[in-house]
Amino acid sequence: MRDALSVVADIGGTNTRVALARGPQVLTDTIRRYRNAEHPGIAPVLEDFLSRHDARPEAACVDMAGPVKDGVGTLTNLDWRVDATALQQATGAGVVAVLNDLQAQGHAVAHIAGDALVPVLPGAAAAPDAARLVVNVGTGLNAVPVFRQAGLTLVPAAEAGHLTLQALNDEEMRLLKWMQARHGNTGIEEILSGRGLERLYAWACEDEGAGRPLEAAAIMAAYTAGEARAARVVRIFVRYLARYTSDLALITLPFGGIYLVGGVARHLGPHLLDAGFAEAFADKGRFADFMGQFPVHLVTDDYAGLRGCAGHIAERLPG
Repeated sequence: MRDALSVVADIGGTNTRVALARGPQVLTDTIRRYRNAEHPGIAPVLEDFLSRHDARPEAACVDMAGPVKDGVGTLTNLDWRVDATALQQATGAGVVAVLNDLQAQGHAVAHIAGDALVPVLPGAAAAPDAARLVVNVGTGLNAVPVFRQAGLTLVPAAEAGHLTLQALNDEEMRLLKWMQARHGNTGIEEILSGRGLERLYAWACEDEGAGRPLEAAAIMAAYTAGEARAARVVRIFVRYLARYTSDLALITLPFGGIYLVGGVARHLGPHLLDAGFAEAFADKGRFADFMGQFPVHLVTDDYAGLRGCAGHIAERLPG
């Protein structure tokens, strides 16, 4: 049964991608994209997709950008309510599941091809069932551990982007005070995200007494062009990202690897090592050598959410 036909969907803020899957394998030639604004909810999207393929899936799994509890979720930036019961009615599937989008990324890591994983730090070889850690840096920030036991994958939900922003030196203290003056008790997501990169640059302009704020794309263009202020901002961003990732690694012990996902992570991926990621990741005092055990990868798979849905729902089916 775990090779049964399922329908999977990855709901983003603007578009939804839907596909058929056979067991944990997404049938990539079936992937279809729908514009969310043209549909009142996920149910008619799935109904249209299944009618086009004349498919009767035994299972269905959807991931969405928003909190999920007891099979029900509401999208953060879209007036859609996703309900497991409604999904069952729309698809006719006997087994259904609703995941948060980062949970889907966690379920995906065991199913991503090697050419969609860019190595950042080598780490050490680990047992297949070792814990993993997924860190998402995009519109927001979050991280989830991935555990394997008795052939099943567990990805507990988290809101780890709201850990308190801290400062370890004079430069960071100036940044922290600037952020607190504008945002109060500041979570680290306020600097480790797309808008966070922009806030860092705006702070750097004030700290240096020159320049004007830029949007994230312009900051990266300035960095590529060699602008000193952009280089400073990227180094600070990467230092905080490495510190955040290594702190969570000491909590979850992801000997199976750390996976960086999200649009901002992808854009910064080619620059992580040049901007000091390895040094900041290992900056744990007497635990510096210990940190070398954790491999770090950058995920570049556009269909990771769909793969995670397929992998999760396949495990839910009888063996």
